[in-house]
Amino acid sequence: MQTETPQFQNHIAGRTEPARAGRSFTSTNPATGAPWGRFADSDADDVDRAVRAAQAALDGEWGRLSNTRRGRLLMAWGERIAAHSEVIARLESAQNGKLLAEMKAQATVVREWLYYFGGLADKIEGRVIPLERQSVLNYTLREPLGVIGVIVPWNSPTFLTIMSCAPALAAGNTVVLKPSEVTSASAFELVRLAEEAGIPPGTINVVTGARAAGEALVDHPGVAKICFTGSDGAGRAIAARAGARLASCTLELGGKSPNIVFDDAPVDNAVVGLLSGIFAAAGQTCIAGSRAYIHERIYDQVVERLVQRARAIRLGDPLSADTQMGPAATAAQLDKNLSLVAKAVSAGGEVLQGGRRATVPGLEQGYFFEPTILHRLGRDNPILEEEVFGPVLAVLPFSDDDEVLALANGNRFGLAAGVWTRDLRRAHSMARRLQAGTVWINTYRAMAFNSPFGGYKDSGIGRVNGMESVEQFLQTKSVWCETSDEIQDPFVLKV
Repeated sequence: MQTETPQFQNHIAGRTEPARAGRSFTSTNPATGAPWGRFADSDADDVDRAVRAAQAALDGEWGRLSNTRRGRLLMAWGERIAAHSEVIARLESAQNGKLLAEMKAQATVVREWLYYFGGLADKIEGRVIPLERQSVLNYTLREPLGVIGVIVPWNSPTFLTIMSCAPALAAGNTVVLKPSEVTSASAFELVRLAEEAGIPPGTINVVTGARAAGEALVDHPGVAKICFTGSDGAGRAIAARAGARLASCTLELGGKSPNIVFDDAPVDNAVVGLLSGIFAAAGQTCIAGSRAYIHERIYDQVVERLVQRARAIRLGDPLSADTQMGPAATAAQLDKNLSLVAKAVSAGGEVLQGGRRATVPGLEQGYFFEPTILHRLGRDNPILEEEVFGPVLAVLPFSDDDEVLALANGNRFGLAAGVWTRDLRRAHSMARRLQAGTVWINTYRAMAFNSPFGGYKDSGIGRVNGMESVEQFLQTKSVWCETSDEIQDPFVLKV
């Protein structure tokens, strides 16, 4: 049991540095409601030092490394993260309340991301352009953008950090990372392991803080690109601020993903997919399948099974192997869960299961919320539009393909969707017609390092994972070289 409050300072140019203004903030363990750690509360001055350190590394040792050597260092970093996955997972579970097993799995699997992008580092190539004038050699160089600002949320800190940092570093950029103020601790373990693996100090810098630190990073003229994962509201604000100085953004934002179950679906698999799509991670994931559209012929049987399974989910200490669902990460998120369920009910919806704060013996001050299922929802019910980011499932019947397609697409988000059917013709037709960046057929929440991920509509801009994510961290230079000694008189035209 923790007896002292851990203290964390910024990590800039390989050194531990307090916030220049001397301010700090406290994080909370959501399972107990008790203070957990204290962190530097950074401002624009701290961010400026971090950006300067990142630029110095880009101009210095990191920038002078060959692409192959950079790739090997990324791979070595992945090995060290995997070897320390238990330490990282415990830091994250204590701060965001997600299951230790899930956090450890994420900290282990990022090794595959770093191996993949490490392998891509020396596959970045220019090309020779065949010009009409054959004495001119024209070729392109693919060069890093510069310093990348990475802002990650609290729900999957290590996983989301690596999804942005791996392609950015593979492309030769350097990074200033601002983790969520809810889950800042694991970032320091990641940067320590990076430098232990041989990545030069200053290549990755960590500054902690809340909105002031994030805004300073977005506004800094030395930051070439912002990578942000979080709410669509914050994403809009970041894009506007970055755009004002012509900096680009990759934005992975919210979702309200539909999970569609047709009457010919493999029902057992579909039920598991619906449950894991919304109740895994206590619904605190952008790809949560929070809208379940179930064909009217099997609606009653599927909903009954969902309710039975939801009632049996074991809430508890996220560090315990017996726990199936942990708490909301923050008191604010718990309040949001309660508020949006109440709003849905006041608009005519009914609660089939849950809908209340839960009390866990021994953890009475924890931010636990019951697995919740809502039904009898009018099509204008706000729960079908707003992202809860909690364990709240809206279930609705449908009668045919066109109807459910209109329902599924009738939302401002377009991050992901699930389709459950044995009819492959229908499955692939739906995949084409659904307005979502990812469509899963007879599975849900699958992801891989080499498959692009990102959203349509209000769910974001750009893609992470896969080869195209590296492209988003590069700029192209065109080089022209005249190889002939022939004088080209600009006033003499040749036909």
